[in-house]
Amino acid sequence: MFSALGAALHERRRISLLLAALAAVLAAVFGGTVDSRLTNGLSDYDDPGGANVAARRIIQQATGVDAQQGYAILVRTDAPIDPKAAPPAPVAAAVALLRERPEVEQVVDYASASNPTLVSEDARSTVILGTVGPMKEKATVDAEKEMQEAIEGNAALKGRTWLGGATPGHVQVAEVSNVDLAKAETLALPFILILLFLVFRGVVAALVPLLGAVVSLLLTLAGLRLATEFMNVSTGALNLAFALGLGLSVDFGLLMVSRYREELAVHGPGREAVRRTVASAGRTVFFSSLTVAAALAAIIVFPHPYLRSMGLAGVITVVSAALFALIGLPALLAVLGRRVNSLAPRRWQRDSTAHQAAGDRWHRVASAVMRRPAVIAVAATAVLLLVAAPAADLKFTGADPSTLPASTSAGQVSRALEQDFAEPPASPLQIVLDTPAGGAELTAYAEKVGAVEGVESVGTPFRLDDRHWEVDAVLSGAPLGTAAKGAAADVQDLAAPFPVRHTGVTADFLAQKAGIGDKIPLAATVLAVVTLLLLFAFSGSVLLPFKALLMNTLSTGAALGFLVWVFQYGNLGFTAQNGIEATTPVLVFALAFGLSTDYNVFLLGRIKEGRAAGLDDREAVADGLARTGPVVTSAAALFCLAVGALALSRLVFVQELGLGTAFAVFVDATLVRALLVPSLMALLGGANWWAPGPLRRLHTRLRLDRMEPPEAEAAAPPAAEPQQRPAVSTP
Repeated sequence: MFSALGAALHERRRISLLLAALAAVLAAVFGGTVDSRLTNGLSDYDDPGGANVAARRIIQQATGVDAQQGYAILVRTDAPIDPKAAPPAPVAAAVALLRERPEVEQVVDYASASNPTLVSEDARSTVILGTVGPMKEKATVDAEKEMQEAIEGNAALKGRTWLGGATPGHVQVAEVSNVDLAKAETLALPFILILLFLVFRGVVAALVPLLGAVVSLLLTLAGLRLATEFMNVSTGALNLAFALGLGLSVDFGLLMVSRYREELAVHGPGREAVRRTVASAGRTVFFSSLTVAAALAAIIVFPHPYLRSMGLAGVITVVSAALFALIGLPALLAVLGRRVNSLAPRRWQRDSTAHQAAGDRWHRVASAVMRRPAVIAVAATAVLLLVAAPAADLKFTGADPSTLPASTSAGQVSRALEQDFAEPPASPLQIVLDTPAGGAELTAYAEKVGAVEGVESVGTPFRLDDRHWEVDAVLSGAPLGTAAKGAAADVQDLAAPFPVRHTGVTADFLAQKAGIGDKIPLAATVLAVVTLLLLFAFSGSVLLPFKALLMNTLSTGAALGFLVWVFQYGNLGFTAQNGIEATTPVLVFALAFGLSTDYNVFLLGRIKEGRAAGLDDREAVADGLARTGPVVTSAAALFCLAVGALALSRLVFVQELGLGTAFAVFVDATLVRALLVPSLMALLGGANWWAPGPLRRLHTRLRLDRMEPPEAEAAAPPAAEPQQRPAVSTP
């Protein structure tokens, strides 16, 4: 199959490139509007079928207020505020601004509510609150822009007024995310270009994967744009698509270009070099992309729109990068021929000593490890477990305006409310009870809620409609703080006289966390089963896939431990958080697991070639690591740079995703590949490749070992002799 594909792409190389260019142009036109169709509300983190969503819907239908939206305008005055006197001009102007907004349902300030807690402790600031009705994503963006312009255009408000609250917070999270993504790409690009030049040893070869990244990203944007027609796609999907698209394009490009150079040196430019490249490295890219896509597809089992968006974006990105690597890239190499080595220093073109030396070093490392495999395996496992140990203390938190930087108005409002107000306005725990009438039972239940530790006050039960009543409870501390979460959980555990649902910032987070926990077993099962099947199809072994699962779990566990140590404990210059954002461990685990399997496929492919060439098991492992070690290390370094750039974001949950994934890739490409893989391969020896007779015969009958017809397999490229191996090549 792959031999035929390579031959066909060589014969029709110019047509293939023209079609790829046309597809990229069409994708750019269609996908260019995707940014305006992405969502970024708190509802992206909800399970649409959750009881908290039902409670919020009941409240919205009864009151016209969307509990997940709202404004908070902070006003700083020149003179101290007297709660008993008429509001000063800036405060009156802010109140008027909110009342003029068509989406605002109710405005609350210290004067109208007779509530002095809406004035800061130094009496120089106050906050005006506005509740709003349901708003579409574009409407929130337009409203935030219009209100910012109104503040700037009003002399009484300019320079002393800041717009915050849930609605501006959602809008500004998306803005900060997009700005930071562009800045991270700009800062990382020069380093990526330099590293590409050093790794590919030439300008032309280095530009090939960048071209693949551009094409795959355009295809991804078009795919996401199409997805917005059928579902909500979160703005966070763009962060993942850009980082993953660049990283995978470099990975696949390095595999294909390096193998093509190897075949080019033996067969010269032409059909044979392209055919052999696609038949060998192309097959590896195919299985590699399937494993990464399968890991990310497992995220789609979660009902939360944010996680589904990230999973879908990951799958589309992987497929796009693989399509270019398997179709566009071979055609481009066929057109370039020897010119793929152009614009490189002549010494690099003549001298392959550095390549050979790198391969020799990896060969020596593998040989040394396999001389003491048990000791090395135990030591490497102990190190990974030690790094993973902080994950046992993993706590979770959510995303709200407090995660925004102080340079944003919503972030500044959030900090001011927390620091300057004795009793900052609270987001209450809203309890919706299914009952047509109140009565003593409802009053008694409200008293039980008020007696729960961490509940500061409970409002009088009030009727929502002819079938529902509501009880509001104010919780102590920040809505996502430990005290509030504990109190909300205790309230939810109370026996109620009627069917009850809970919503509010704290209850919504607890529902999100519970929803994720409920789906983790299913996602893990899907991930494990698909990975086992793909690795069996690739290797023909039953033991190797299970061993890969074990190693992947260790490396991803180390990544989670690292996240806790850095962000939850506050190390490496990061401020300690009260937990890791609840979706981050899921995303990091899926990404790290898929990429770990990806690199495992690279190595197993070369080991299989070595065994097929007659090498014994240990020499095949050493030879495979010598051939793939430089490739995997270079690919991992480039991928870490591309994904790690997300750590430059000002949003903590984006930093967590970027740094956690980069660390997982680093650990897997070094500690796992250099020590754990060869030691375990040496301990198991020939048993690595064991499979029951029926499965072995099925694997052979389906020709999964090469996925080629007999005539193409007969012409497949022979494995290079160990003493002639090029140090930088591909599986």
